[in-house]
Amino acid sequence: MLIKRWFGSLVNRAVALVVGGIILSALLVTIAGSLLSRSELEQQARSQVETIAALVAGELDQKLALRLSALNHVAQNLTMSAPVLDVRARILIRRQTALQHLFDAVYLIDANGEIVAEHPESFRQTGLDVSGREYFQRISSTLTPVISEPYISNNQDKPTVMVAAPIFDHRQRFIGMIGGAIHLDGDNFMAEFINLRIGKTGYLGVATRSGVTVAHGRTGQAMAPVRVANPVLRDAMEGFEGTLQTRNGDGEATIMSVQQMTQVPWFVAAVWPAREAYAPITRTADAFIWILLVVILLIAPLALWRFRRLMAPLKALGDQIRERHLGMRSDPVDVSGGTEIRQVAEIFNTVMDEREEVLVSLAEREAFFRSLTQSAPIGIVQTDVLGRIEFANPAFEAIIGRPSEELTQTYLSARIHKADRKAAIAGWKHATRNQTLFRGQFRLEPREPDRVIWGDVMTAAIQTPEKALGTVTVVRDISHELEVEEALRDEQQRAETILGVLQEGVLMVDTEGVIRYANDAACRFLGAEGECVLRNFFRLITIRADDRELTHQAFLSGEDLDSLYVTLLNTVGESFDIDLTMLHIRRGREDERLVFVLRDDSDRRREEERLSWEATHDSLTQLLNRRAFNASLIQCLGEAGRQEVRSVLMLIDLDYFKPVNDEGGHLLGDDLLRRLADLFKDSVRQSDTVARLGGDEFGIILPACGLARAETLAERIRANVEALRIEQDGRSFGVTTCIGLTELTPDDNGPREALARADEGCYLAKSRGRNAVVVVPSPPAG
Repeated sequence: MLIKRWFGSLVNRAVALVVGGIILSALLVTIAGSLLSRSELEQQARSQVETIAALVAGELDQKLALRLSALNHVAQNLTMSAPVLDVRARILIRRQTALQHLFDAVYLIDANGEIVAEHPESFRQTGLDVSGREYFQRISSTLTPVISEPYISNNQDKPTVMVAAPIFDHRQRFIGMIGGAIHLDGDNFMAEFINLRIGKTGYLGVATRSGVTVAHGRTGQAMAPVRVANPVLRDAMEGFEGTLQTRNGDGEATIMSVQQMTQVPWFVAAVWPAREAYAPITRTADAFIWILLVVILLIAPLALWRFRRLMAPLKALGDQIRERHLGMRSDPVDVSGGTEIRQVAEIFNTVMDEREEVLVSLAEREAFFRSLTQSAPIGIVQTDVLGRIEFANPAFEAIIGRPSEELTQTYLSARIHKADRKAAIAGWKHATRNQTLFRGQFRLEPREPDRVIWGDVMTAAIQTPEKALGTVTVVRDISHELEVEEALRDEQQRAETILGVLQEGVLMVDTEGVIRYANDAACRFLGAEGECVLRNFFRLITIRADDRELTHQAFLSGEDLDSLYVTLLNTVGESFDIDLTMLHIRRGREDERLVFVLRDDSDRRREEERLSWEATHDSLTQLLNRRAFNASLIQCLGEAGRQEVRSVLMLIDLDYFKPVNDEGGHLLGDDLLRRLADLFKDSVRQSDTVARLGGDEFGIILPACGLARAETLAERIRANVEALRIEQDGRSFGVTTCIGLTELTPDDNGPREALARADEGCYLAKSRGRNAVVVVPSPPAG
């Protein structure tokens, strides 16, 4: 009841309304500002964290690639025999000044996994057996450079990563490796990255996909297990990249960005606590609340005092209006207030006479027209029945460049350019006579004679039932619009010219597949030169990708395509290898369009096939090269455990080939090698692998052949090679072969063991007088 009585006063209502309005406005502004600020801050924070993660991952990749490349380059220059390598190991290591600057320690390891030299020598690792280390086993089996998983080194038990490259002798046999150690907690480039900070408390971390922490910027730990309870880190171990909100090990909300590395199966995680990222919002909200309290404390008393002053004359106003109604008062009364004002307004409405209402209405209309035209952004001109200007607003003055004093009582037609004046006068007369709206576009006469102004002019007659009073004309400056339209037309013409000369086909179709635009190149692809537009694109062609046909609906409902390799078949039977790009324009709208870009990709695909063939074949004999042979041998070893009949490896070393080159010339030697290659291919099955491994060394893999059949085949090859002769200048040239055979077993750890056995067979054949086949049995199981 007390509250109801308090709100019965208009003053109290007004004060409550003001305070409520301030609080409501402040609340809405605070909520909207907080949401917008948080969204913007979150986007900025995510972008900042993602950028730092990408930069650090790229920089780490670059530094690791530099070190791997440097080691591989040094390893390629250490081609020598194993005894020489063992003797010169310390000298070779001391000479590698560049590697000493790149790594915390540099090691030279022989083929048995024993460290034969190191730098610095104070680490005392020489003589240590590292054959059980993961990096040595990987290099000895794959014979390729590696970056190891993190491990605890024998030197001071430090967490370390080994970058290593294999070393081969002149016969491409593995004789050892050179490696560079990077201490994860050392004073090197890893410390530079991990010590980076995001804001004040954000940090970086590096871990392997196998779940081992390489470095942690917050705890400083290395070689600790990755916290798989964190779903972002768990997804990162499976190849995830992106930025998400999560929680760290202390349960604190964070923004985490994950970036995968390319040189090693590692990933970089940049973490920024959310409380720090969104700290500006909290500070702003606190300041805003204090300001709001101060404003309310100031505004509420002031509003209460002011409203009481305004309501004080209410009783006197009631008396004045009553006197006016009785004719005792002629002066107008001033009305204001709330509940009392409704009483005053009721009395005031009963005493207003019709004349005062008409005068007030006319005054309001005049004021409205003047205020409307004065503030209008377009030119407004009022003329009399003869077309003379009676009023021009400031916008029209600005268009013409003349003040209102110069325009008043001059003919509006005089402001039209002479070339357009006659047509404008005729249009105005016709509109005035027929009481219609006239509209046209004319050039105007500005103050500057060299300036051209185009105006969009609209004129309506001012009339009463008895007579015409004049016209009202609205003028809008469209000079800039026309310039823009002209520029757009020029750009469209330029674009169509460019598209017309492009070799790529460019076309646009609607949702039904009807072609709305196509350049000449696109029409050539469709087999309908000059007749593309308004035909159905999907009825003219068939598009296939990965042995499936891409339909009209697949393009319409699918996402944008970027460089999809497809085969295009048109209705005239032509087939093209196409690099296809497709974009949706105004997707989901009634005027949706699909834009297709067709690039002929035949030459590039043929070049890729040629380069792929050259990478795996010997250019002279057309046989597989050593790299392809090793890959095939690794595959065959992987299948050895599933075969009932053993596969066999055959190495063929030519005897007396050097005299053929020296006495008959290199061309004769090349011809002999090609004939031998054909002989080898004709002697084996299509499923067998024949390769040239070196100058006069060949290899054959016989899957599921069995040793007995392989030995028979080897004797036939040996006899056929012995019988092969080439005549030149009355002389006969030929060679014999030493052939080593061995079975491939599931116990072989890699191609190196099998090749060593077959190679041993070749050496035994040579020691027995050459031109022989020697079988080297595989070692017993286990």
